[in-house]
Amino acid sequence: MKHGLNRPALEYGSGFPTLLFKEVKRFYKVAFQTIAAPVLTAVLYLMIFGHVLEGKEIYGRLSYTAFLIPGLVMMSVLQNAFANTSSSLIQSKVTGNLVFVLLAPLSHFEFYAAYILAAVFRGIVVGLGVFLITAWFAFPALEYPLWILVFAFLGAAILGSLGLIAGIWADKYDQLAAFQNFIIMPATMLSGVFYSIHSLPPAWQVVSHFNPFFYMIDGFRYGFFGVSDNSPWSSLAIVFSFFVVVSAIALRLLQKGYKLRY
Repeated sequence: MKHGLNRPALEYGSGFPTLLFKEVKRFYKVAFQTIAAPVLTAVLYLMIFGHVLEGKEIYGRLSYTAFLIPGLVMMSVLQNAFANTSSSLIQSKVTGNLVFVLLAPLSHFEFYAAYILAAVFRGIVVGLGVFLITAWFAFPALEYPLWILVFAFLGAAILGSLGLIAGIWADKYDQLAAFQNFIIMPATMLSGVFYSIHSLPPAWQVVSHFNPFFYMIDGFRYGFFGVSDNSPWSSLAIVFSFFVVVSAIALRLLQKGYKLRY
């Protein structure tokens, strides 16, 4: 029997929408945990940091609370997109039901697309929830909505791809937790969510420019205020390049069936 992930990448069937629906329904059924909890966490961050740094201005004109909101929104998008693909894959591997997905008539591209689109959807839903709640504290401007959408989609797709890679690589929950706690979490928290990198010492500013998450946050924030620490076009080029790289890696792992077939 021909293995599902070996089908030609452009040979579409009914498996793709079914898998996409399954992945969306999976997190929707536990929305209190997958959507409400991250929104609450972001609001707590805003209340604590916004209160402690109240009165501080960023870029010479923005209140700290307004500056913080886009960062929290994007952080929530990224973390939840990663969590969606990584948790789904590791759960399927541990419980043994991944075999039912692999036996379906799905190409590796369809498999990738279903998981990534579900991750993007969850990330954007959580991000929208965070924005709607935190906007009550300080409604940020929406200077360039298209930039907001582009960086939100690319950022969620990148983290969804990283989650897919982590889920494929990990055999146990603690391996996945290590990937998240030692790679994803530090990169996200040190990406300029809570501060402008221009407030850092010169050496740390240089280090921040090697963090691809910084460009996702900075470009997303530019869509709100029209100002940023880095050129938005440069950020877009870097983020898109990073998306191509991680997507290529994820697709290659799926095509080879690494840690999936055997």
